[in-house]
Amino acid sequence: MTSAPASAAPVRQAAQTTVLTVLFAISFSHLLNDTIQALLPSIYPMLRESFSLSLAQIGWITFTFQCTASLFQPLVGYVTDRRPMPHSLAVGMGLSFAGLLALAVANSYVLVLVSAATIGLGSAIFHPEASRVAHMAAGARRGFAQSLFQVGGNTGSALGPLLAALVIVTRGRGYLAWFALLPLIGAVVLWKIGTWQKANGHRIQPRPAAGGHVVPTLPRPRVMAALAVLVALIFSKYVYLTSMTTYYTFYLIHHFQVSVRTSQLLLFVFLFSVALGTIIGGPVGDRIGRKRVIWGSILGVAPFTLLLPYVGLAATVVLTVLIGIILASAFSAILVYAQELVPGKVGMIAGLFFGLAFGIAGIGSAALGHLADLTSIEYVFRLCAWLPLIGLLTVLLPDVEPQRKKG
Repeated sequence: MTSAPASAAPVRQAAQTTVLTVLFAISFSHLLNDTIQALLPSIYPMLRESFSLSLAQIGWITFTFQCTASLFQPLVGYVTDRRPMPHSLAVGMGLSFAGLLALAVANSYVLVLVSAATIGLGSAIFHPEASRVAHMAAGARRGFAQSLFQVGGNTGSALGPLLAALVIVTRGRGYLAWFALLPLIGAVVLWKIGTWQKANGHRIQPRPAAGGHVVPTLPRPRVMAALAVLVALIFSKYVYLTSMTTYYTFYLIHHFQVSVRTSQLLLFVFLFSVALGTIIGGPVGDRIGRKRVIWGSILGVAPFTLLLPYVGLAATVVLTVLIGIILASAFSAILVYAQELVPGKVGMIAGLFFGLAFGIAGIGSAALGHLADLTSIEYVFRLCAWLPLIGLLTVLLPDVEPQRKKG
């Protein structure tokens, strides 16, 4: 009777150990993946000029990319929960490689959309399985692991506009082809990560609580209600973020008459602050609880978003840094909170929430583009400023952490 628990003890202990080399490798891969993604919106002003696009057509580019990723991510997560495919990560990076090359040579709006869809499909394959790797390598530090994974992506998102401003704007869209080296490097790293993942499948088991008991689950109606609240919070976060990532450069150019290059550098500043907020949110959630982080992040940003449309350029830069830091700390907490609500479905939950984030951002981008054409870019920013108040729904979330710690 005692031999089984004794033999299982080393496995349980290994599953609680944080594998930092794997976490840094998957975070670096996320940086490469999201740098590629960020290059697309970074060249929107160039695409608008080259193909005489309206803001609505710009929004449809984002819609195509985001919704391709959104529709496939939950499916990828569901399938890989049932049948893990570790080396699919490298395949996803290969699709991003193809999409980036196609974008560099696209000579029509339709080909730009096809390129965006291909990059989106690569992202759809990458995110659920990469999040699973972060979960596997996390040990007892799930919030930290998801933050480290996310900060790689956010750093890549920040680097995209910077690289576009320094290279592509000055030398031309054809120089996008040189950035195809990034997914090639990523594919090599991800192949090695897939090999580690294949050999360490036992680490995906649900983590015991402090007393050695498995995390208890809530009644299904409460779980579904909590997931619905999290979806609403994702809506508020990502519609606001897409208003910034897609239209912030146009807002700066139109409202403050800055140059395209300056607008992209200021977009980099905002996205860098998003990366900083991401790395803060996970470890803080491990220490004080995910729900408190969600409260502080999504609702706490509201005063700054409401003030943003009414200040000058210098204050705008300062406010966007604060908004990026505060708002970005929520996603890691939301994702780990959701994974603890539904233990054993790591890939599906990751795919669902990444997919929702991409899909909501895509739909929001298209809708905001049409609205901006009908009204003004300033009106869009004033309207989106109210979105963080949806964070009041956080009061309906159950207190998962205290329940988990009682075990």
